[in-house]
Amino acid sequence: MTGRERWFGATGRKVPELALAGTIDLTEALELDDVTDVPALRAAHASGVPVVVHADSVEGIAAALARPEVSCVLVADAALLHIDLADLTYG
Repeated sequence: MTGRERWFGATGRKVPELALAGTIDLTEALELDDVTDVPALRAAHASGVPVVVHADSVEGIAAALARPEVSCVLVADAALLHIDLADLTYG
C-alpha cells in the first residue's frame, strides 16, 4: 500500500488510495470496475457514499485516482502496489 490516503466517503475515516483487494472494509461502498459511469461517481460522492474502483493496470489506476470521487483503488496483483504514483501523476 502507498502512504497516501483519501477520505472514505462521509464515513469519517481514511483509507489508502491504493490497496490490495480484500484488505479494506467495503461496507456501504459503491464498487466499480472503472470510472466510465460519471453520473454514478458524482451521485455517490454527493451523498457521501465511498467509491472504490477495481483496476488491473497502471492505466486503470491512474484513471481512477484522477477522479476526486474515488476513495480507493483496489488491485488483485500485489505488484501494482509498488508503482510510483507521483511519477505516474506528475511525470
